[in-house]
Amino acid sequence: MLAAARGFFDRRGILEVDTPALSRAAASDPHIDSIRAQLDLRPEEDFYLRTSPELAMKRLLCAGYPDIYEIARVFRDGEAGPRHQPEFTLIEWYRLGFSLDQMMRETVDLLTTLLEPERLSQPPVYRSYRNAFSDFAGIDPLTTGLDALQGAAGADARLAAAVGRRRDDWLDLLLATRVAPAFPSDCLTVLHHYPASQAALARLSPADPSVAERFEVFRGDLELANGFVELGDVAEQAARFERDQALRHARGRPTRPIDRRFLAALEAGLPACAGVAAGFDRLLMINERVDDITTVVSFAFL
Repeated sequence: MLAAARGFFDRRGILEVDTPALSRAAASDPHIDSIRAQLDLRPEEDFYLRTSPELAMKRLLCAGYPDIYEIARVFRDGEAGPRHQPEFTLIEWYRLGFSLDQMMRETVDLLTTLLEPERLSQPPVYRSYRNAFSDFAGIDPLTTGLDALQGAAGADARLAAAVGRRRDDWLDLLLATRVAPAFPSDCLTVLHHYPASQAALARLSPADPSVAERFEVFRGDLELANGFVELGDVAEQAARFERDQALRHARGRPTRPIDRRFLAALEAGLPACAGVAAGFDRLLMINERVDDITTVVSFAFL
C-alpha cells in the first residue's frame, strides 16, 4: 500500500518531502493535543512532536516548492482506542492552484487506488455539510439555535452539562452520532463546505463566507481524510490561532507555543493551493476487514 501511494504521486509528478517530527511549536487546535518532549541539550525549553506535517510543508510551499507530499509518522496525546493510536501514519499532500472540487476528486482517486475494489462497490457520494445535516439530523447546521441542536441530539441534563454551550461542540456530536452513521459503508462519502466556525486552516468560500472550503471523506462513519483550500491570509490565520488558544484556556487545557515561523512564511506569501491529510492506518483497517487499529499496527502502543 505504501508503494501504491508513492506510485500514485510519482505518476502525477508530485515531489516527496521529509519534514521534521520535532518542533518548538505545538498544535493550537483545541481538539488536538501535542506530545511534549524535553531535551537534555535545552532543559529550559519545551519541544513537541508533530501532530501533522502541515505547517512545515506549507513553509516549503512558501519557499517556492512545487506540488509536494509526505508519508509521515505523527503523534497525538489523549488519543487511544479502536480507531486511534498516539503514533500513526498520515499521507499528506498539497497541490498548487487546485480548487476544492479538484482536491476532493483527487482524494477520492487516491483512496480508491489504495482500497481493495470490493470494499467500495458503489461510486462516491458528494454531500454538502448542510444537506447531510438536513437529511440525517433534521436541522440546518448554519442557523439552528443551541436549544434545537441539543434537542436533535436527544440531550438530557447530564449530556448538556458535559458538552457545554458551544454550537460547534453540538454539531460535532451530531456528526458523530446522527450524520456519519447514516453514510453507506460500500462507498466513500465526501462531506464538503463545513461551517465557517469549523474552517480550521481552510479559507472561507468566496461565494458564501458562511462556509469554509473544507471537506472530509468517510467510508461509513469512519473518517479517512480531511482537506482544505488553504488559507493564505496571515492576519486571519494569526487571529484563528489566538481564538484556538483562548478556547483551550477556557476548557482548562494547556496553551502552548504557536508556530511563529509558519506565520512569517505566510506573510512572505503562500501560493494558492489545496491540501489533504489521509489516515493510512485506517485505510489498512478497511482492507484487512478489522475494526481495531491495533490489529494493523505492527507495534501497537496502547
